[in-house]
Amino acid sequence: MMEEQYPKIYLYRRLVQAKLFIDAHYAAPIDLENIADEAYFSKFHFIRLFKTIYRKTPHQYLVSVRIEKAKELLKANMPVSDVCYAVGFESLGSFSSLFKRMMGITPSAYLAQQQKIKTQILTSPLNFIPACIADKNGWLQ
Repeated sequence: MMEEQYPKIYLYRRLVQAKLFIDAHYAAPIDLENIADEAYFSKFHFIRLFKTIYRKTPHQYLVSVRIEKAKELLKANMPVSDVCYAVGFESLGSFSSLFKRMMGITPSAYLAQQQKIKTQILTSPLNFIPACIADKNGWLQ
C-alpha cells in the first residue's frame, strides 16, 4: 500500500516545489523552462500535472500571483509604473491591459479607488465597522 502512495506524494511535492518557486521568484523573468526544471519534469508533462492540481497552467498561476502582488503594492500607494516593473512585467501597456482584463478596472483606477477608500476610512471609520459590533461597543451613541 505504501508503494502506491509514495510516487503520488513525490509528484505532489515536486509540483508544490515548483509552485513555491513561482511564489518566490514571480518578479524575475522566469519562464516555463525554469519552472519545469525546478520540478524535474518535461515542460508538457509539467503543464498537464500542474493544471490538474492547481486548475491553472503555470503561466496563468504566475500571472495571477503577479496581479495579486500588484494589488498589494497599489494599495500601499506605489505608482503604477513602479508596480509594473516590481512584479515582473516588462511593458506598462501589457501590465495595464492584463490588470484591467483580470480586475475589471485599470491599475490607475484601482489605485485611485484604494486612495478613496483610505480617505473614507480616515474621515468616517464607523462606516467600515459592522453595525452589530459598533452597537455592542457603544460606538453608535
